[in-house]
Amino acid sequence: MQSLYGAIANTNKKEIMVSVDAVYQKVLAIANKEQRGYITPQEFNLFADHAQKDIFRQYFYDLDQVKRRPGNDYADIAALIEEKIARFEVYDYPVNVVNTHGDINLDADTPDLYKLTTVVAKWSGHEVVAEKITHKEVRSSYGRSPLIKNAENTGLAAMYSLSKGGSGIYGRNRLKIFGKFTDQLTSGGQVAISYIKKPKSPNWTYVIVGESAMFDDLVPGFMNFELHESEETLLVTKILQLAGINIKDPALVQMASQEEVKKIQQEKQ
Repeated sequence: MQSLYGAIANTNKKEIMVSVDAVYQKVLAIANKEQRGYITPQEFNLFADHAQKDIFRQYFYDLDQVKRRPGNDYADIAALIEEKIARFEVYDYPVNVVNTHGDINLDADTPDLYKLTTVVAKWSGHEVVAEKITHKEVRSSYGRSPLIKNAENTGLAAMYSLSKGGSGIYGRNRLKIFGKFTDQLTSGGQVAISYIKKPKSPNWTYVIVGESAMFDDLVPGFMNFELHESEETLLVTKILQLAGINIKDPALVQMASQEEVKKIQQEKQ
């Protein structure tokens, strides 16, 4: 299947992840080089999670900025960012329609959802890619906008809206499908979504030997970074920035910031 972000999905190939232990050891080596202070496993895990989320969110901003630039000079940069995003894509994931009005609780079905990309309604031999509509169109004439009316009259089109708020069976992240066939989606039909998932929180796990924490990836909860392997250096510098702020060491923050800027400039050349 062709990825929405430019890469070919390959479910048989195991993605190479950034080693959480390698990053931790480099962070410790740099931070302790001039006796700047020890970073505990608990502190590291918090900094690591923050750093990974920051890099992940930046992908989408950078991709948008690159695609706004005229010409094809930035095609390689866009392709690299798309490759990094592609590993977080989930395809054709079935979600449950909870009532005949086409409501779906995304909090329950996809707690790792970051960005919804495609919604497909399947019923009675039909398969239709739903078109996204705005909240204004949903609310038009109490939800009777021309787009929704057409979908409900023909049964051959589907619209969806995504909203935040509410509670109960609908959840805070609520997906709503509009169409003549919505009553069939609760009895034999199906809605499948494709989306970008959030990266799992990295976790450096360990056992205590003597008085020291020793890395052990067999401890429950162990998790490497899920980012592209090329992000190892950037992770180290971002974690060092956070560590420098935590131990009130401006020199460490400055050093890490300079390294981060240098790496970003190299990638954009």
